[in-house]
Amino acid sequence: MLTEIDHVAIVVRDLDAAVAWYRDALGAEVAHRETVERDGVEEALLAVAESFVQLITPTRDGSPVAKFLDKRGEGLHHVGYRVPDCAAALEAMVKAGATPVDEAPRPGSRNTTIAFIHPKGSFGTLIELVEE
Repeated sequence: MLTEIDHVAIVVRDLDAAVAWYRDALGAEVAHRETVERDGVEEALLAVAESFVQLITPTRDGSPVAKFLDKRGEGLHHVGYRVPDCAAALEAMVKAGATPVDEAPRPGSRNTTIAFIHPKGSFGTLIELVEE
């Protein structure tokens, strides 16, 4: 069902500073940048082979990422896995005992379809299913 890692998401307080650090320290360039209003985040995707490092920062107080940042600080937020069919992957994970954050797939950045799985049902890791 999983085809590859789509991205590893890292929450940062200052997106521009994080982008500059990744550029200067690792030579990484921004492949895509977008504000996702419905999730209250701005993201910068840094290409690493066929996958991405996704730097995310909250755009409004009270968003899930803002709450995460306030509680845990900067750092690893979730892992996104590419799947050929997000709805089928979500259904299979729920049948296997996973706890969904999203009851049904929804639009994501880059015109993808996504669904999140709660860390309580996936060994402590927030998982994002990503269908391109």
